[in-house]
Amino acid sequence: MHGGDEVVAAPGGPPQQLDWKFSQVFGERTAGEEVQEVDIISAIEFDKTGDHLATGDRGGRVVLFERTDTKDHGVSRRDLERMDYPISRHPEFRYKTEFQSHEPEFDYLKSLEIEEKINKIRWCQTANGVLSLLSTNDKTIKFWKVQEKKVKKISDMNLDPSKAVGNGSVASSSSPKPCLANGSSFDGSYDNLSNDFSPPPGGLPSLRLPVVTSQETNLLARCRRVYGHAHDYHINSISNNSDGETFISADDLRINLWNLEISSQSFNIVDVKPANMEDLTEVITSAEFHPTHCNMLAYSSSKGSIRLIDLRQSALCDSHAKLFEEPEAPGSRSFFTEIIASISDIKFSKDGRYILSRDYMTLKLWDINMDSGPVATFQVHEYLRPKLCDLYENDSIFDKFECCLSGDGLRVATGSYSNLFRVFGCAPGSTESATLEASKNPMRRQVQTPTRPSRSLSSITRVVRRGSETPGVDANGNSFDFTTKLLHLAWHPTENLIACAAANSLYMYYA
Repeated sequence: MHGGDEVVAAPGGPPQQLDWKFSQVFGERTAGEEVQEVDIISAIEFDKTGDHLATGDRGGRVVLFERTDTKDHGVSRRDLERMDYPISRHPEFRYKTEFQSHEPEFDYLKSLEIEEKINKIRWCQTANGVLSLLSTNDKTIKFWKVQEKKVKKISDMNLDPSKAVGNGSVASSSSPKPCLANGSSFDGSYDNLSNDFSPPPGGLPSLRLPVVTSQETNLLARCRRVYGHAHDYHINSISNNSDGETFISADDLRINLWNLEISSQSFNIVDVKPANMEDLTEVITSAEFHPTHCNMLAYSSSKGSIRLIDLRQSALCDSHAKLFEEPEAPGSRSFFTEIIASISDIKFSKDGRYILSRDYMTLKLWDINMDSGPVATFQVHEYLRPKLCDLYENDSIFDKFECCLSGDGLRVATGSYSNLFRVFGCAPGSTESATLEASKNPMRRQVQTPTRPSRSLSSITRVVRRGSETPGVDANGNSFDFTTKLLHLAWHPTENLIACAAANSLYMYYA
C-alpha cells in the first residue's frame, strides 16, 4: 500500500483484526462526579519515540507522562524491536510533571477575552535529555523545555550561630553579635580583629566545612520563547518541520512560518483572506508539514478540500501544487452539505505518502500521488444523517473530531459520541472495523456483526466505504449520548497503542 515502502501483510491476506485491551486510565472520575471545565483535556500528543505523552487542558495546563515498562530491560525499546525481542507486557505510563502553560488574557484593543485553553501540543527534537515542546492557545504559541535539575542539600555547617563566637566559646552576651563570613563575631570595632584573636591549643574543633549530603532531582519547566501577535484569528494548528528548525502556525485565514530561535518575526506563507470579507467562502481548518520533505505542507479547508503546497515555488504560496477534493454527488446537496464537508483534522502517514482527513461524517485516506479522489472512505457518523437538523440546533454538528494513523500505516482511528472511538483497517483487502468505548471495558459496545464493506472498483484505485453498520442504537441497545464526545486521540508512533481523552480522563488501549 505504501508505494516504495510496501507493508507486507500477513500471508494469505490482510492483517488480522486487532484485539484491543484496556491498559490504564489517568484522572478517572467516580460515578456522579462533576467534571470541572478547566480539567477537560483539549490536546494530546506522543513524542517521536513514544516514550513520552503530553496532554493539554482547558485550564491552560500541560501534563507530561513517561513510559515505565521499557526501562527495566536495561536495553532501549528500539534495540529490543531491532532484535525482535518479544514484548508481551502491556504498556505502562506514569505521571511525570505538569506546568501552567497559558493564563487567561484580555485583548484591550479588541475587547476580547483570550482563554487559556490549550489548542495543540507538538513535541520538538529532544537533546541531552531535555524535553522540548510547543503549546498554543487561541493567540500565543510558547516553546517549553523540561529538564531535570539537581538540587543540592548542604549540611554539617558550623555551630549554631546564636551560641558560637569566633574562638569557639559560648557567647555570654544577651545581644547576639553580627557574624563575619568565617564565623567570627564583629562588635562594631575594627581595632581588635587582628590583635585579640588567638586560636586555642589543638585548633578550633567547632569550625567545620559545609558538606553536600544529598542531591534531589526536580523537574523544571521553563518557557524559552513566546511567539505572539501574529494571528488575528484563532490558531487551529501548529506543526513542526522535519528540518528541526522551523514550524508553522495556522488560523482561519493565514499560515505563518516561524524559526524556533526567533520569536520576534514570522513569515506569512498562505493568506486566503479576500480583499472584501463578504467574498469569503472558505477558511483554513488544519495544517501540517510533510514528515520528511521540509519544503512541503498540506492544509485543509471548510469546503472539504486539501491543498498540498511547495515552499520552493514562491514566497507566498497562494497557488497550490495539488488539490485533493471529492466531487459532490449529483442531487445530494442540502443545507448541511458544506457544514458536514468541513475537514476538522488532517494527518500525514509516517512515510508521507498518504493524508488522512476527518470530516463530520467520514474518515478519508488520500494518496498524495492521486488527486482524483480518496483511496478509501470510512463511514463514522452515517447513522446521524437523519439527525442533522437536531445536531445543528445544539451545535454538535460543529464538533471537531481528530484522527490518527498507526505507525505502520495499516490502520486509522477517530473519535465519536458516547465516548466511543472507531478503528479501521486500511490495508488492501482489510475489512477491519472496531467500535471501542473509552472505559475499562473497551469492547462493551463492540458491534458484533459488522457488515462487509461495499467496494467500487474504478480504473485507477480501489475505493472502500466501510463502517456504516453503526446504527443510532448500539448492539446492546444503548442510545448514543451527544454530550459525551471523544474529540482527541493519538496513536503511538511504533506500537498499536492508542491514547484518548474522554472529558478529564486519559485512557490508553493496546493490542
